[in-house]
Amino acid sequence: MAVFLSPVGGAAAQFFTNSGIILSGGKLYTYAAGTTTPAATFTSSSGNTNHTNPIILDSAGRVPGGEIWLSASPYKFLLKDSNDVLIGTYDNVSGIGAASYQVNNFTGTGSQTVFTLSAASLLGENFTFVYINGVYQNKNTYAVSGVTLTFSQAPPYLSLIEVMFN
Repeated sequence: MAVFLSPVGGAAAQFFTNSGIILSGGKLYTYAAGTTTPAATFTSSSGNTNHTNPIILDSAGRVPGGEIWLSASPYKFLLKDSNDVLIGTYDNVSGIGAASYQVNNFTGTGSQTVFTLSAASLLGENFTFVYINGVYQNKNTYAVSGVTLTFSQAPPYLSLIEVMFN
């Protein structure tokens, strides 16, 4: 799965109260944009390990591990102090580089090599990124023409195929 650095607390950020005091033990809640449905964030660019929700800030007001990574969907963040007093709300936040990408998901049949995308990539094949079961696929394993994605070999049966393009 592709993940994108969060502009809210993304890398080495430090949080403070409205009066400028370090937000030790503060809480950063993450939701799907415009909702109160919890949304997972990730500890690194691999996207393999989720943060807790809320993310509890350390004694220096920083995110444990120092990074927040997001999936391609937009998020809502609620920043609260250690007593759950709201400091700020930030809605419709996308990861850096994610806002302009569309994501199509498919499931491999073991024999299908041609898939139809929801739209044509505006910037072409060089700005189309394909992952099978979370593993990036080299450009020489597929071709994109308009809305048609063609693999040189069929992805494995029941594999998750994620296509990102803009």
